[in-house]
Amino acid sequence: MTKHTKSAHTTNVGGNIFLDLGFSPKEAAALQAKSKKIISKKIAIKETLMTELSTWIDEKNLKQHDAAIILGVSRPRVSDVVHKKTVKFTIDALVDMLARAGKQVEFAVR
Repeated sequence: MTKHTKSAHTTNVGGNIFLDLGFSPKEAAALQAKSKKIISKKIAIKETLMTELSTWIDEKNLKQHDAAIILGVSRPRVSDVVHKKTVKFTIDALVDMLARAGKQVEFAVR
């Protein structure tokens, strides 16, 4: 049996999904702004962790292949870290790589 699915609606790039979900324009704008703020904070955390990994690689004079072995990932994953491709990583994965590099990550909640 083949199952066919079709989206009834899509939100255009740059559109407001909250508006498309039926929220009032004012509430949709507020929700979108809040969402963008949260995403920006997560990206900043990922970039900080990636910078730490890149610095560690540089300080140890490691080739990406050698760093990949230590970090337990593929060489292309190391390249993605070095080039700060944040969308390809979770914060958890980056913390795990830092732990494998012998780095301790501490979080503060404010």
